[in-house]
Amino acid sequence: MGIRTAAVNSPDWFAGKLLAWFDRHGRKGLPWQRNPNAYRVWVSEIMLQQTQVQAVIPYFERFMARFPDVQALAAAQLDEVLHLWSGLGYYARARNLHRTAKLIAAAGGAFPTSQAGLEALPGVGRSTAGAILALAMDQPTAILDGNAKRVLARFHGVDGPSNAAATLRTLWAHAEAHTPQTRAAAYTQAIMDLGATLCTRRGPGCSACPLAERCMALAANRVAEIPSRPQRGAKPVRKARMYVISAPPGACLLERRPNFGVWGGLWSPPQRNADCSWEAVCAEFGIRAATVAERRTAPAFRHSFTHFHLDIEPHYLRLAEQPTAIGDGDRFIWYNLDRPQPVGLSVPAGALLASLKEVFA
Repeated sequence: MGIRTAAVNSPDWFAGKLLAWFDRHGRKGLPWQRNPNAYRVWVSEIMLQQTQVQAVIPYFERFMARFPDVQALAAAQLDEVLHLWSGLGYYARARNLHRTAKLIAAAGGAFPTSQAGLEALPGVGRSTAGAILALAMDQPTAILDGNAKRVLARFHGVDGPSNAAATLRTLWAHAEAHTPQTRAAAYTQAIMDLGATLCTRRGPGCSACPLAERCMALAANRVAEIPSRPQRGAKPVRKARMYVISAPPGACLLERRPNFGVWGGLWSPPQRNADCSWEAVCAEFGIRAATVAERRTAPAFRHSFTHFHLDIEPHYLRLAEQPTAIGDGDRFIWYNLDRPQPVGLSVPAGALLASLKEVFA
């Protein structure tokens, strides 16, 4: 697989160049690099999955301020964890963090110190486990996050689809071969930093790259093509209605979503099928039609997920009084708009709640 060449790339050369570059240019002021214990590294690595560093920093700092150690996270309510995660996306990560914290706290509070032990934790895969071992414990364990994949694929000319099993086997073999026995933490941070700052997906800074001399993709003028991205068809489009039901004094009805799937465990205005009428929703919640003081419908807007688009049509119902039939605090809450509860909200839910004052102005 890849570009055939007679050149031999020495792992020692690769690691040495990366470490020398890191010493001069690597990122050393990231918040999780301060006191890089297993807990802080674990939280940062989970947050950084499919999320850019600059987006993660404020979330990480708020999270650490509220949950400074694994015991504090384990003792928290899931609602509060999701509240601090709101807007970061991929909420299964937050649910897995909470589950894992409970498991570790129950076992005495110490993180596993082996690859297998870490991979047994919810939401921790091979690369995340390797990062925890390397960054927090300085163990010479390979990683293969998105940045490392890109660096290794270009350096070695691995041009197969980035998610193909054969490609991943090849890249893991390179990752393990290059990981040095000493300075594992610095090397791991270096390969991530190089991919994030120079060996970027678009517009890479090859002229400043410490690996350019032996980079196969650069030699073959194929940097833009490697790694090749998997072919994906057009995303399907789904449609739904969200019913934003408000009542005095300044409250809005929210429904907790199931603890799995899209927005798992988060609160949002009740979401129903695209053909569900407001009369049907009122009947479901025991709301008398006579108490509906105003109704408004807003244009649909799109929220995109990894695998599909969701077109949401907002329907606003302003009630003259709060129904007594809705009071299940586990599935439904009346969210106080003036004194918001610390619960996890999906991005569309936050936008719809913010729009209420304008809709009925």
